[in-house]
Amino acid sequence: MSLDLILASIIFVSIGVILATVFILTKYIGPNNKNSIIKNSVYESGVTNPIGSTKIRFSIKFYLVAISFLLFDVELLYMFPWAMNVVELGYAGLVKMFIFMALLFAGLIYIYKKKALSWD
Repeated sequence: MSLDLILASIIFVSIGVILATVFILTKYIGPNNKNSIIKNSVYESGVTNPIGSTKIRFSIKFYLVAISFLLFDVELLYMFPWAMNVVELGYAGLVKMFIFMALLFAGLIYIYKKKALSWD
């Protein structure tokens, strides 16, 4: 191991220990008003008194759309390195990317057919 790697490791560990110590100390040094009425009250979107019940059940379609967005968003990240190396990869890389995009498109068609994107 080089001296630079050891020094960097020591610096990162010491920063972590210092931050952990500061976070623990702020719990004991700072103000501690656990029984304050204002601190224990509900604060929702700028309104101190909530309107309606807080136990609202969301539709499963909300979660399906959110997961679908994350899936396609993360899969899009695989296209950026390919785009940077498209010349070096040649036609084999191009064919592989078209297969990858076809699978993504098939997933989008499947989600559309299951009507996960409609908000009825």
